[in-house]
Amino acid sequence: MTGRRQGVVLSFLYWSLRRLLEFVVLRCRCEREKEIEILLLRHQLRVLERQVARPRLTPADRALLAAFSGVLSRHARQRSFFVTPATLFRWHRELVARSWTYPHRVPGRPPTSGRVRELVVRLARENPSWGYRRIQGELVGLGVTLAASTVSMILREAGIESAPRRLELRWSEFLRAQAASMLECDFLTVHTLFLKRFYVLFFIELATRRVRLAGITANPDDRWVAQQARNLLMQLDDENARPRFLIRDRDSKFTREFDEVFRSEGIRVI
Repeated sequence: MTGRRQGVVLSFLYWSLRRLLEFVVLRCRCEREKEIEILLLRHQLRVLERQVARPRLTPADRALLAAFSGVLSRHARQRSFFVTPATLFRWHRELVARSWTYPHRVPGRPPTSGRVRELVVRLARENPSWGYRRIQGELVGLGVTLAASTVSMILREAGIESAPRRLELRWSEFLRAQAASMLECDFLTVHTLFLKRFYVLFFIELATRRVRLAGITANPDDRWVAQQARNLLMQLDDENARPRFLIRDRDSKFTREFDEVFRSEGIRVI
């Protein structure tokens, strides 16, 4: 701001010196020649005004026009200037505003630092039961003053849900926590060279990704499916493995008798 102001002052002084020398030269000329030149310059200005939509003025130009407006009469100002008096007053107000060097404060609340944002997100993720007001209280204990609404806004921007929703167990989290006690079963089909279809029943241990082949048949009726379930449970007993959950789809081949075999051993069918 200071360097720009100095440049404007120097350019204005240079322009004033040139105009002073021109004024000395004009004093030596006759009045008739000067009046003819003034008429010629006015006509040239009118021609240029018809061609230029809006002239671009520098700060020095504005200062000079404002100074001349105070010397000329009202009639001369209306005839000579291509800007209105309101424009001249506006230029003056802008010059006065630029003279103030006080720092201008950006409106609104100051931005929250990145370290504080990281701390808020970390507290929320490490403590799922804490709401934004609890987090605000913990921040005050750490010497960080932050509004509760700001904490809530930071959590929303980070994609972190409110405390009650964070406490809810998602299906993916449930699977990871209970994978060691889960089995999953399904059928796949195989077609022979003569287009005969066979059904293959298999089980997967989610924790180890081990696949257990239960049996293959062309007719997976109720009795056959239930017997494969009993055979699987006997294998698990021999290995001292006892699952707690069995996951299956809604295939009609998984009958009520099939489910009852697992429920009788305390295994929940999902």
